[in-house]
Amino acid sequence: MKRMMILFFVLASLGKVSAQWDLNFAMGLDFKSSPSFRDYVNMNYPSPGNPVTTFKSSVGFSTEVDYKIHDNLAIGIEYNLQIDSYAANGSAYEISYNQHRPSIIAYYVLPGYGYQFKFGGGLGFRYVALSERVDISRNYYASGVGFLLRAIGNTLLSKDFYALIGVDLRYDLPGEVSNGDLNLPYNANREKLNLNSISIGIYLGITLTL
Repeated sequence: MKRMMILFFVLASLGKVSAQWDLNFAMGLDFKSSPSFRDYVNMNYPSPGNPVTTFKSSVGFSTEVDYKIHDNLAIGIEYNLQIDSYAANGSAYEISYNQHRPSIIAYYVLPGYGYQFKFGGGLGFRYVALSERVDISRNYYASGVGFLLRAIGNTLLSKDFYALIGVDLRYDLPGEVSNGDLNLPYNANREKLNLNSISIGIYLGITLTL
């Protein structure tokens, strides 16, 4: 994360003195496919009438700061938190996790009077904290890398204050969860639970310009 911050401010220092900052705050839904998570739950803790489906929704929250280097080029740093959980019907089984998804993103910007569009992509570190409760609760962790493509639209609401709508395509690879030597195998081949996923996200929020 420190290297990402250093790179961000180095690039920002190359821009014009009058460059503009955008501060984004958003929340939304991710529709993700995580085959290992789906198979782990459905094989080990099946819940009639409530299986984990191929695409499952999860909640996301994000904050982002963008620096406009030129009229059509911006660089940004985002922190995104994805929250997902599952509880089996008629049992005490619960599993949930938080995935921290900081990223550095480069944008092509199309400005206009009272609006702007941004199209970009980036990558960053991924960190997952997972909790599973059967009889007792146990915690597991994973870390890796992730990639994203993004489109953002802003519409002016008042001076320096914009509405935001964004669409993401993400490929996250935090890998297998573990707690020291303890992991979560889920089939006869002893495959271990990982939280690798591909997702499409839709976000709504606000943008403040400085």
